[in-house]
Amino acid sequence: MSYHIKPRKAKKLDTKFIFVSGGVISSVGKGVTTASLAALLESRGFIVAPVKMDAYLNVDAGTIRPQEHGEVFVTKDGMETDQDLGNYERFMNADLSASNYITNGQLYQKIIQKERNFEYDGEDVEVALHVPEEIIRRLEMAARERKADFVIAEIGGTVGEYQNILFMEANRIMKYRDGRDVVHIHVAYLPTPPSIGEMKSKPAQTSVRLLIGSGIQPDFLIARAEKPVDDRRKETLAWTCNVPATNIIAAPNVDTIYRVPLNFDQQKLTDKILEKFGMKPRTSKLGEWKKLIDRITKINSSKKEVNIAVVGKYYETGAYKLADVYISVVEAIKHGSWANNVKANLHWVSSMDVEKHGAKKVLGEFEGIVVPGGFGSRGTEGMIETIKYARENKIPYLGLCYGMQMATIEFARHVAGLKKANTTEVDDDTPHPVIHIMPDQEKKLLNREYGATMRLGGWECKLMPGTITAKVYADSGWIKASAKGGSASGGKINERHRHRFEFNNEFRERLVEAGLVISGTTPDGKLVEIIELKDHPFFVGSQFHPEFLSRPLSPHPLFVGFIKAVVKLKGKK
Repeated sequence: MSYHIKPRKAKKLDTKFIFVSGGVISSVGKGVTTASLAALLESRGFIVAPVKMDAYLNVDAGTIRPQEHGEVFVTKDGMETDQDLGNYERFMNADLSASNYITNGQLYQKIIQKERNFEYDGEDVEVALHVPEEIIRRLEMAARERKADFVIAEIGGTVGEYQNILFMEANRIMKYRDGRDVVHIHVAYLPTPPSIGEMKSKPAQTSVRLLIGSGIQPDFLIARAEKPVDDRRKETLAWTCNVPATNIIAAPNVDTIYRVPLNFDQQKLTDKILEKFGMKPRTSKLGEWKKLIDRITKINSSKKEVNIAVVGKYYETGAYKLADVYISVVEAIKHGSWANNVKANLHWVSSMDVEKHGAKKVLGEFEGIVVPGGFGSRGTEGMIETIKYARENKIPYLGLCYGMQMATIEFARHVAGLKKANTTEVDDDTPHPVIHIMPDQEKKLLNREYGATMRLGGWECKLMPGTITAKVYADSGWIKASAKGGSASGGKINERHRHRFEFNNEFRERLVEAGLVISGTTPDGKLVEIIELKDHPFFVGSQFHPEFLSRPLSPHPLFVGFIKAVVKLKGKK
């Protein structure tokens, strides 16, 4: 059997391509490396298109359990992606799109569609040729969409895995067949076993050997470890991995991931990459980034801190609890705390623990409470009890998507007198469905149309003048304040959504009469987007996911306002 390999006739792009792979363990830091490099190159005036390549046969991340895959990050154009896209956007302070995310499912789906359309002109369609070609086409598409000088392609998983070998093959083909400008960066972990007390380089050597077995010689090594890699280990890695010691970059654990770009810059990683491509160096503009890190350093060394409970339902995976399922929420809280010059101590609280032990016992020591997004019935009563505790005890509360829906249910039950209020997602027979499924979504679920069928991506929202929500957006400069004393005059925002269920307008009038404030709706006023309460330090719930738009250099107003209320209340106490 022979492969029908033909020279590609596609017009050669001027774009430079950088592949990032990882070894030894997953979650070694490929995503932060990619995001940091993107930020560094853009600080030099280049345009960068980062791309995450996931080996799953899922078409997108939308149908994967959070405990299995981590957070599902949603782009402005509605693509449900890997959480690394969130880091890319946060580091670059930019909006990305569907072209920045590739899965094996997308690749095979496209190839089969092309085969059915007779686009291969009768050729036998083969994995080892046509899948890498489709990968290359997708990378070129990402380059063209952003008119990028650089594409940074992060290869999901670790080297040596069967499922991502075709991404490696695309890398090999681009470099050795097409004569492309391609650089490969390998991120490898150097453990320091406690029983030995010495950093070990053999795992990194093994992962590089596996990479070379795929036909790829790395140009740079990112040495992830607890502490900076020393010269002795650099020398060992240099001669065992065929990588110059000057191209081995130390990546020790740091207090914040936003320190990583400066760490790389101090080791002249960007200059070395530009030199590898034969490009002239450019002046780096990292002034704002350095100010951010200085602020974080000062805050971390001070005693100004607040204790925030994040009450969710997706933490447990076996014997472990993972915060990665809410990584954008975690980062957004940090952004909001830094904007208020305090450190946020985050505590992961399972809503099932609240159900078992009661809100007062579980949440009594916390100064602010966040209930993030979710689906399904498990743990919802714990969320509702949490929200009741926050409302009655005047504890600042921020509800995100499901957290907004649960807050509506809690208010309906305990304030508006609708004792059996619920969402039809949990109780289809509730007499008071204050949250119900959108009509078009109901039809889709009946047909088992789950993938990419929710209300997704960026949607406009109209803010109500004089509300707490409008004020925090105005204070952050996201909307204009009115001329009268700088009060919030309302305005339009654009936020990202991911949900099937909505506030039921049949109960809108009754809940408003009971004291619920509708502070944001769709521009036509038909769908409720934000709720809040009066006579409370801060009680806001948003149907959308504000965490997806929060960046370290541009923290989201709702998180800034939430932390500000926590700090103010703590100061009074």
